[in-house]
Amino acid sequence: QLQASGGGLVQAGGSLTLACVASGRTSSSYAMAWFRQSSANEREFVAAINWSGGLTNYADSVKGRFTISRTNAKKTVYLQMNSLKPEDTAVYYCALKYSGQLAYTSGYNSWGQGTQVTVSS
Repeated sequence: QLQASGGGLVQAGGSLTLACVASGRTSSSYAMAWFRQSSANEREFVAAINWSGGLTNYADSVKGRFTISRTNAKKTVYLQMNSLKPEDTAVYYCALKYSGQLAYTSGYNSWGQGTQVTVSS
């Protein structure tokens, strides 16, 4: 089970940090990622990180502004979002993949419930 938190309302140019905690039984190593879905768009990939944290992957739209990180001891993945834009407004979902080698952009097995991020202009 994945529980995401940290969403909210922020002005353009502001920052938010999302967190997602995995609970229950998990595989020995797993990749984690963030996706988002707005009312106008289908769900899209945002960022991913492999088990060790040594590999990350970002959508072009968030490169240089968002940072994904993880703390395995806490089974938690974070998404630091800076320089937020109104087009970042969406429901953000965390996801877990039962393979931890790479920072995968697809094929995730488990999904959290989502947290709303709203960026006002």
